[in-house]
Amino acid sequence: MTVTAAIGKEQRAGRMIPVLFTATIFASALLLFFVQPLFTRMVLPQIGGAAAVWTTAMLFFQTVLIAGYLYAHLLTRHVPGRAQVAIHIGLLLLALFFLPLAVPEGWGYDPSRPVVTQTLWLYALGVGLPFAVLSANAPLIQSWYRRSGGPNADDPYFLYAASNLGSLVALLAFPLVAEPLFGVSAISVAWSLGFLALGPMLLMSGLAARSPATRDTVAAAPTEKLAPTTLLRWAFLAFLPSSLMLCVTSKISTDLGSFPLVWVVPLALYLLTFVFVFSTRSPLTADRLRRVLPVAICIMVFFSLKPVASLVVFVLILAAFFAASLLLHRLLFDARPDPRYLTVFYLTMSVGGALGGLFNSIVAPVAFDRLLEYPITLALIALFLIRRPAANTPREITLGLVVGIVALLPLLLDVAALNVWGNFGRALMVVLILGLIYVAFRKMPVVSATATIAIVAIWALFGRGNVLLIDRSFFGLHVVVERASTREYSNGTTIHGAQLKTETGDRPTPLTYYHPKGPLAQIATSDRAELAKTIGIVGLGTGAMSCYSQPGQDWHYYEIDQKVVDIALDPSLFTYMTKCAKEGKIHLGDARIVLQGQTDLKFDILVIDAYSSDAIPMHLTTLEAIQLYLDRLNDGGLLTFHVSNRFYDLAQPLAAAAKALGLEGRVRTQRFDEVKDDVGAYPSEVIVLARTTEALGEFATDPRWKPLPEPKLELWTDDHADLLAALR
Repeated sequence: MTVTAAIGKEQRAGRMIPVLFTATIFASALLLFFVQPLFTRMVLPQIGGAAAVWTTAMLFFQTVLIAGYLYAHLLTRHVPGRAQVAIHIGLLLLALFFLPLAVPEGWGYDPSRPVVTQTLWLYALGVGLPFAVLSANAPLIQSWYRRSGGPNADDPYFLYAASNLGSLVALLAFPLVAEPLFGVSAISVAWSLGFLALGPMLLMSGLAARSPATRDTVAAAPTEKLAPTTLLRWAFLAFLPSSLMLCVTSKISTDLGSFPLVWVVPLALYLLTFVFVFSTRSPLTADRLRRVLPVAICIMVFFSLKPVASLVVFVLILAAFFAASLLLHRLLFDARPDPRYLTVFYLTMSVGGALGGLFNSIVAPVAFDRLLEYPITLALIALFLIRRPAANTPREITLGLVVGIVALLPLLLDVAALNVWGNFGRALMVVLILGLIYVAFRKMPVVSATATIAIVAIWALFGRGNVLLIDRSFFGLHVVVERASTREYSNGTTIHGAQLKTETGDRPTPLTYYHPKGPLAQIATSDRAELAKTIGIVGLGTGAMSCYSQPGQDWHYYEIDQKVVDIALDPSLFTYMTKCAKEGKIHLGDARIVLQGQTDLKFDILVIDAYSSDAIPMHLTTLEAIQLYLDRLNDGGLLTFHVSNRFYDLAQPLAAAAKALGLEGRVRTQRFDEVKDDVGAYPSEVIVLARTTEALGEFATDPRWKPLPEPKLELWTDDHADLLAALR
């Protein structure tokens, strides 16, 4: 072989190295991001959707992710290159014994044991080692590339953009492609094959990193130490976009409604920011992005003062979030260290991002009674308006506080001249004043930052309006407000119940979906209900259904959220339960899991009232779930589903289940014009199922109750349920 041919061959091999590493890190990230919803979807019927379960699962994935980054750091720092590849491939081979992913054989939920330890054990046995191996790959692959001699090997951070692109593909592919088309078991097998295929790619990447100079040596340890302030800056820059993403998701879900896949859009934009800015070739420099930061902050301040009320403003707040995250991640990229510190950098990043998630998902619901994490995160981002030290910091902070309070006066003052603007106009006026402050004090950025912080802080703490109660739980924001003639309880945009403010009788009149002219009231006051001895209600709300109870009946209520129970039992807010359900039994927890343990309980009527929210508990609607309900129903009992929902036509999956189980069913859909003249009454859609036509009783012949539609959807099971196919 001539020298020229040898050089050409070496050049071709060199060009293939970045392709190999890019493909490997992309595939690894895709598998990593795919496995989290896959395994959670797989075990949901086994452990339910209680807050402790979701919190523990989130903590598990975050902890293992950080552990994977720490393992990669220690491996590259203390183990020779050849041994690094051998150890990591060995762990991957060991992880194959846990595939295909499945609930471990013999595992079963035990109500007598702590749910946290059971969930941790389930996730550790089911997905722990495969997830840990994947978690280590992003920093490990980049570290190997640094030693490969490939193009830009001295700055391998561009590979992180490919990693996030893989995450983005997985984010979209699971809910939009995999879950609608395939069952969980089939997806698990396909994922396992992908994990198996990743092995040779990792092996080739590791071998490519074994250059003669580094084949048997440990990576050279840096001679200088990183300053603690450097680590804190990395963590802080990773924390803010992570927190802001969750804040924006919560804000949209609370104000506009948790419509299908609402969480996907902010997360997709979050991942895209890494793709766009983690490269030296990106035109999105920090200086260019800083120019749009004041506009982004003004938009986000506006929506901290005013609810997100339409799709137009939904797009605006997402654009503002995207712009702010681009800047923060670009600053993070610009702060990247020498590649010798690569694994420390990513370990610190992972800790910062995890802290953002923990702050919003774990700390905030416990520490705050409202969405205070949004103004807190926004206030911290406002600090990036400051690019240089102030000439007189105390003076500029004082001035900023003053002008911030002045800017907020249109919302704080009850001035008749301002009332014509409404809340929208008032909030817009505040933001316009804030924009003028940015312009007027552009050479004094501490004033602008302080004014921003003052506005969001004061309004977050004192801008409550006609709110009687505002509180948090893992499941969202709970608000009780005074209306003209009613007191209303909502969770986000979902109304869970209301009561007349002037109610004085011993048995309050149920409102909203439970009003006396509605389908649920018809069931609760039917001849079947009067003869019923035991009645179950899944979904407590304000407890309005309790006021249809009869003396001598045994009513059981199932509620997953302790905060809902607290609100329903507070007579200063609602009196349904305290006046009508003194003997009622409340069971806290995921209804499916609780019912599984109540083998001796049989209902004459069982009402599943858990679907009016925009987030559908799909595991309560599968064939296996309905079979469980039938097992808890007497032979002539009625199984009732309240399926009023803005986005989903749940009559379809229920009709498919009824057909598969040989059940008789009817549906009544109440129109708005039937209730428009009744105060506090909402139209509703209700389905009743029974084993025979005779068991349906009057609902079989009442013309308002129609036969179930012919199912056009595939049967929903624990293994396969296409939620998007049920969209209206």
